[in-house]
Amino acid sequence: MDISTFLAQCLNAVQYGLLLFLVASGLTLIFGIMGVINLAHGSFYMIGAYLAFGLAPLFGDQFLLQLLAGVVLAASFGFILEWLFFSYLYQRDHLQQVLMTYSLILVFEEARSLLVGNEVHGVKAPPWLSGSIRLGDLMSYPVYSLFASAACLVVAIGLYFVVNRTRLGMMIRAGASNRDMVRGLGINIKLLYRVVFAAGVALAALAGMIAAPMSSVYPGMGGQILIICFVVVVIGGIGSISGALIASLLVGFVDTFGKVFFAQFSGLSVYLLMALILIWRPEGLKSKGY
Repeated sequence: MDISTFLAQCLNAVQYGLLLFLVASGLTLIFGIMGVINLAHGSFYMIGAYLAFGLAPLFGDQFLLQLLAGVVLAASFGFILEWLFFSYLYQRDHLQQVLMTYSLILVFEEARSLLVGNEVHGVKAPPWLSGSIRLGDLMSYPVYSLFASAACLVVAIGLYFVVNRTRLGMMIRAGASNRDMVRGLGINIKLLYRVVFAAGVALAALAGMIAAPMSSVYPGMGGQILIICFVVVVIGGIGSISGALIASLLVGFVDTFGKVFFAQFSGLSVYLLMALILIWRPEGLKSKGY
């Protein structure tokens, strides 16, 4: 493997890892902080991808406005969804949570089928991001992929700042530790959880919108990413944002280079990584902190 190919694979690994982080960070917020096993989280990623497909004709080349509109729509949807369904799950056992969220997967898939059909769709990258840069004499790398990595990194930094350096983040962390004490201090824990859930939905949808121009938009795409995101959450430590970032990048590199060097066994590489880390640290890489 020459240096340009190695660099391209590293960029692919970082891009994949950061996209995983966007989805997994929302999952770890909902799972780790609110205590809800949300099997429907992958559907929010699918909804984001279909939002990118549906909003593209309306915004044209205004891709950043399209992303902003999609995030607002997804957050609003998450806010309403938490009020209608998830607010009743906090005191229920995990079996009821699994049954409820799995039923939502079926609802979302059927709604998607009725609204846009079962065809595979493509989303074009905006013209100002459609070029490529050269890596050596024979290799080139899409500008849009660099944009996707940069956008995910900006969101990751912003999310870390909000959770660790703001009053809202302080309330979120306190609510995760002792919701009864937070409620006793006069904080509306129901509204706080609703905001957290809406943020988790928006993060997953944003990942789907960013990923749409790099891959097809197709039925069932949420189920494929859900499993790998649960792996990321377990490796990083349940409820840890920084752990999810580290785990996402690890999974990105292991998956990418596993396909390069061990193509026949690449499907096992990520799960072998999870097994090794859980043997070493059963609580995950970041058992404390965010």
